[in-house]
Amino acid sequence: MDIHYYKTYSENLHRDMEYKTYGQGGRGVLVFPSQDQRFYEWEDNGMISVLAPMIESGRIHLICCDSIDAETWSLTEGDYNERITLHEQWFNYIVDELIPSVNGGEKLIVTGCSMGGYHAGNFFARRPDLFDALLSLSGLFHADYFFPHFDSELIYKNSPLHFLKDFNDPSVLLDSYRNKQIILCCGQGEYEDITCPSTQRFGELLREKDIPVWVDIWGEDVNHDFVWWRKQVAYFFDKIIRQETIAA
Repeated sequence: MDIHYYKTYSENLHRDMEYKTYGQGGRGVLVFPSQDQRFYEWEDNGMISVLAPMIESGRIHLICCDSIDAETWSLTEGDYNERITLHEQWFNYIVDELIPSVNGGEKLIVTGCSMGGYHAGNFFARRPDLFDALLSLSGLFHADYFFPHFDSELIYKNSPLHFLKDFNDPSVLLDSYRNKQIILCCGQGEYEDITCPSTQRFGELLREKDIPVWVDIWGEDVNHDFVWWRKQVAYFFDKIIRQETIAA
């Protein structure tokens, strides 16, 4: 497998940022790590291994980016404005720096587990022009879980369950969201008591907007853990790529 490590300076964040790529051909997949984790999390937890046949056959290639969650979403005792402003700078780094450097202009698939599932959904909702498929595993889609006072326009902008609820332009919705693959998956087992209802609510909201979405809720034995995320990512990516091949 073709693997590359990169460390580049971000003008938005005023620091070096790291990421890794896996493979070269096929569809590009932007991967967000789970809460407070790093760009190598998927490799360390076997996610790259389960997708290796698709990567090595040139059907997909992965871009595993870094997060700064420990300074933003997880820093619950920190200053609200500083936390969400820094998150927005990271958002701009991903959109304006990382994606243009790794993508030749084609739309990406975006994915992640847990907090990575939230980031995937948030980026997809805010910048649908950059993505044509979303796979969120055990995601949370309401920012007030981490910012309970919800007293900032930036917090609102980063809460898909809130800003999409208020977005009602049918032509924009049609052009931006309706011709894409959206898959939301969550288990009902240990540590899924918050993410599962949030996933279901997000799916219901999309359906209310006439946006096609596949919400797949797995069983009560399915925990918030890589043991299950490995099974889910292999299962859903096979379907995403197979459907695109048929459509082509």
